[in-house]
Amino acid sequence: MKKLAKILTAAALCVAALTTFGCGDDKKEAAKAPAGDAPIKIAVTAGPHAEIMDNVKKLAEKQSLKIEVVEFNDYVTPNVALFQGEVFANSMQHRPYLDATLQKEPKFDLVEVFKTVNFPMAAYSKTLKKGDAIPDGATIGIPNDPSNGGRAILVLANAGLIKVKDSKNVTTNVADITENPHNFKFLELDAATIPRSLPDVTFAVINANYAIPAGLNPTKDSIILESADNPFVNIFVTKKTNESDPRIAKLKEIYQSADNEKFIMEHFQGTILPAWK
Repeated sequence: MKKLAKILTAAALCVAALTTFGCGDDKKEAAKAPAGDAPIKIAVTAGPHAEIMDNVKKLAEKQSLKIEVVEFNDYVTPNVALFQGEVFANSMQHRPYLDATLQKEPKFDLVEVFKTVNFPMAAYSKTLKKGDAIPDGATIGIPNDPSNGGRAILVLANAGLIKVKDSKNVTTNVADITENPHNFKFLELDAATIPRSLPDVTFAVINANYAIPAGLNPTKDSIILESADNPFVNIFVTKKTNESDPRIAKLKEIYQSADNEKFIMEHFQGTILPAWK
């Protein structure tokens, strides 16, 4: 009888817990669900993505949509935070980077919901100017993550400095270089740290969202500029379970609005372009 009493007591407690919180995984999900009027958290990388999202936040407030912009200083953590339910969506990556992430972590179950902006990748140098010959044996800094590293290598291949197995393959890496006639050395670095590493290399290929905050203008300061015809358009990403949330449609409407386009064109003076046009 004592054993039965304990079981009945435990069952009653579980019913009470379900009423208040839910049980098991449902409890965990409920804890992460935002309150009705709580701001939705959008993860971005520091720099242009953050600046654009700050403007989207201001525009959204006029439509009674509250946004909290959460800044990160790397590319990896925003997708982890999204998978873990710490943020509602993120705006900081292009499609090849998302594809590489999902190949490595298929359980993340993240989806693209709309296009945002195009950041041209470019090469910068402390010692060389546009049109200067690249010296033999030059050390070239490139991002160490698969998609951005591959993108940097394709920039160099399209400039005729090296040859690769497939100039259309966005997952190209250093091992795919088939011809390196000038014996360039490649230094793979965290993308966010490359601007600070410019004094240590001959030149470096840098993502625009890290170059611009470092005072580097892709069109004015680069020695090599990525072609406008590239697959690395940036995207807005959320979890598959959020895909049909009406707030996603509202965020798309605001992000791709004429007001936000005007901000992008004026604030970045043409160095960053709307990708939905």
